[in-house]
Formats: sequence, structure tokens, C-alpha cells
Amino acid sequence: MRTVEAFALSLFLLFLVKWANSDSKVSPIRDQFLSCMSTHSVSTFMNSKSLIHEPDSRLYTDLSQTVSQNYRFSSLNFSSQKPILIATPRTESEIQRSLLCSRKLGVQLRTKSGGHDYEGLSYLSSQSPFIVLDLINLRSIDINLREETAWVGAGATIGELYYKIAKASKIHGFPAGTCPSVGVGGHFSGGGFGAMMRKHGLAADNVVDARFVDANGRIYNGRREMGEDLFWAIRGGGAASFGVATFWKVKLVRVPEKVTCFTRYIPFTQNMTKIVHRWQSIAATLEDNLFIRVIIYNSGGSVQATFQANYLGGIDKLIPLMNEKFPELGLRFQDCSEMSWVDSIMYFNWKSGQPLETLLDREQRYNDLYFKAKSDFVKNPIPETGLEGIWKRFHEVESPMMIMEPLGGRMYEIGETETPFPHRRGNLYNIQYMVKWRVKDIEEMEKHVRWMRFLYGYMRVYVSGSPRGAYLNYRDLDLGMNKAINCSFEDASLWGMRYFGSNFKRLAMVKGKIDPTNFFRNEQSVPPLIV
Repeated sequence: MRTVEAFALSLFLLFLVKWANSDSKVSPIRDQFLSCMSTHSVSTFMNSKSLIHEPDSRLYTDLSQTVSQNYRFSSLNFSSQKPILIATPRTESEIQRSLLCSRKLGVQLRTKSGGHDYEGLSYLSSQSPFIVLDLINLRSIDINLREETAWVGAGATIGELYYKIAKASKIHGFPAGTCPSVGVGGHFSGGGFGAMMRKHGLAADNVVDARFVDANGRIYNGRREMGEDLFWAIRGGGAASFGVATFWKVKLVRVPEKVTCFTRYIPFTQNMTKIVHRWQSIAATLEDNLFIRVIIYNSGGSVQATFQANYLGGIDKLIPLMNEKFPELGLRFQDCSEMSWVDSIMYFNWKSGQPLETLLDREQRYNDLYFKAKSDFVKNPIPETGLEGIWKRFHEVESPMMIMEPLGGRMYEIGETETPFPHRRGNLYNIQYMVKWRVKDIEEMEKHVRWMRFLYGYMRVYVSGSPRGAYLNYRDLDLGMNKAINCSFEDASLWGMRYFGSNFKRLAMVKGKIDPTNFFRNEQSVPPLIV
């Protein structure tokens, strides 16, 4: 039997041969793409060095390194290949030309806006050759306080959006995520969890308009031109399956000048299981100004729970509320801190006290972090015995974690078909599972991924079913993968129904109208359904 080292070496040699053979084929394609781009526009030809980046350029290397949030792919996934070119358009017309030239040459294209791409689908591909369309230069943010809206470029990060809002107003915010480095393009189009979702819904629920470029290069100047079906699809259905969403118009929300945050650490020895069990029953029923999430992790060999909360109000109202609804947590005045809404973003990102400009940092530095993630939705409280089974498994690896975030409030008021995100009323909370490791070794990777799959299997009886729900922005290729160019609707339903429920068929029908030839595709893209 082969050793792990011999197996890894054989994979590496196979990769080198494949790379050597393929490079001779893709070099002419690079030249043809550059030629195609230059024939469309003199300005594109003059600026091609700043627009199109080849593998031997420094900027190509810089862009490749900053997009790889999960080193599991860049170091260990030999079946994935890197793009032959990275294009960084500054305008919609440059996006248009990039699409038309890609189609003409039969080259696949992946769209990237930045941030957590858990399975690397925006910058890696099992189908070669391909080009990455990096929207990093589409980062304009225009705040309109009179309308209480903002137009945001798809390449901006949510941290940049938060920064611009905070500089313009002390009483406005936006209900998106707590990781500032995530790009708005992927975050908005996949749904967008955040600490204000119980009050205001998902980020996608607050998108009111968008600009879009389709596979034929047509530019849609807003939702009126694209139509309500396509506008519905890109707000939670994953825009990358349909085309390129270039700009998003969002509705800002009112926030109090002071909000209250707290963090309460509960070790295993202090009735942790009972407190977490109680949280399950009340977190989604609390007033919608209060969001309390639970983070379970292994700290020095002991399982611990961290309760982290955001309350849209002052301490004087929060303490009596917690004493009435959740006295088991034992919240004290000294556990709480009042701050501005934008400072609460820093608080949730474990960066309290740092300058506001920290929100502008586009790189989430993971220090060579490798990880595997999954997700679930829970409809009924997990019994204490079930929770104890989770804690037992958390002792088997070094860095396991699960984040449990409550729904309820506004999340229940929006119907499951109003956007592609279907996980609304009836779901108590979402779970994000993650396991991390730092050793660049195939055996170590397989150990941790295997552990994650065992935990996921254990959880089956405690979470949603028929189908078992999953969250698109926590993409998981274990649910199924499109291995062929033309994946059927039935095959894609393996993962599509988990992400979108009954909305999946409507998404596929929208795809059939806007992109019937399936130009925009990835390993878990929505397939075209033509009826």
C-alpha cells in the first residue's frame, strides 16, 4: 500500500506534467484574449498592463495571494488550477469586453469580489483554462442621506461600506456581516447574515436596486431593465450563476447613537450545557433589538461557550430585559459596554479599541490557516444529551468551532419565497461549523476534514431535514458538485434544494432565460432550466 508521502508525491508529479502540457496550450489563448480586448478599444490596449495581469506579473501574484482565504486549496488541492489571466476592470464597458472575448475564445470566467470564499470557487476551477474577473476596482460608495440609500460597487468590502456610512452619519447603519474584509458582491448576492438581521433582515433583504451585465455583454441599468425575476434571483441566489452584478443600491437603516454589546464566557464547569440549551428556546423569541449568538470552541482542552450580543439600546434597558428573559446567563453590568453602532462591528470582529480605519483593511490575515466549514439550520432545540455529544467530539481535534446565530424577528416576517433565501419562519437558528489546522500536510487535512464530516453526520437527527438546509455563503462542496459543463437540474438539486428549498426551480428558470448556454458556471452554480 502506498504511503501518504508517496501518494502526495505522485499527485504533485501529475500536477507538474499537467501544468507543463497545458501551459503550451494556454499561452496562445492569453495572446488571443489580449488581442481581442485591444481590438475593442484603443484605451483598453493602452491600459492593458493595468487591466489584465499574466501569471508572471507581480500584481497577478499579489491578487492570487490576497484572494486565497483558505490555504487548503492553494497548497493541497492539486485538481484545481489557477487562472491564465486576472482581469481587474474599472468600468462596466471593460467588464463587457472581458465577457465577450471570453465567450469568443471559449474560455471560462470566474467573478470575484473579495472575502470569504470557503471553497475557492471564485478563484480556482476544475475546468481549464479560465480567467478571473476581479472586481476590486469597482469600489465606489455613494451615500445619499436624504434618500437613506447607498450605491455600492461590487468590489467594495462591507468594512468600506460601514466606514463610509459612519463618516456620513451617526444614526445610520446597514445590516450586513461582522467580517469587514468580505466583499459586498458575494455577501449581498448570497444573503448576508449580520448582528442586526433580527431587526432588519439580511443584507439581501435591504437591496433595492442593482446594475448588471449578462453573458451577452448587455448592461442593465437597474432593476426596471433587468426585470423583477432576475432582480429577485441575484438577492440571495448567488449572482455569479447569472452574470456580473456591478453595483448594488441598498437601503440604510436607522440605528441609535449608542448600542450595547456584551461578551459572557461560560466554561463547561458552570452549567454550560443547560445555559446553551435554554438559549435555544429563547434567542429567536427575544425582542428584535437583541441579537445573542453563541460560539462553542475548545479552549486549552476544555469546551467553552461564549455568548456575544448586540443590543440596539442602552445598558439600562438591556439588564432588566436579560434578567427577565434569560437570567440563567447571569449578565452583569460590568459585562456590558455602550458604543456607537460602527464600533459594535469592531467589537464583534474582536478589534475593540482599534482605529475606525481598521475597517478598510481588505486582507483578513489568517496566518497560513487551513479550514473546512459546513452549515445547518435548527428547527427544534437540541436536547441536552445531544449537546453533550457535540462537546465530546470537540475534544477530538485542536481547533473546532461552531457559531450559532438566532433568527426570529424580521427574519420571520419575510416570506420564504420573497427572496431565494428560504430559511425563515420555523428555523430557530443557524449553525456554522468550522475546523482549523495550521500544518501543511495532506494527512493532517484528511484528519480534520474527516472529523468535520463525522460531526455533520452526528448532527443529522438534530437539524432541519427534507431537505437538510444549508447557507449559500458557507458554501460546501460535500453537498454535491457539478462535474460536467452541463449539469442537469435534477443533479444540481442535490445541493440546490439545500441552499434554496423550493426556490431552486424558479432560480433555474431565471437562469434558463438570462444565460441559457450556461456561460456563468462553477462547481455549484444554478443550471439553466428551459421550459
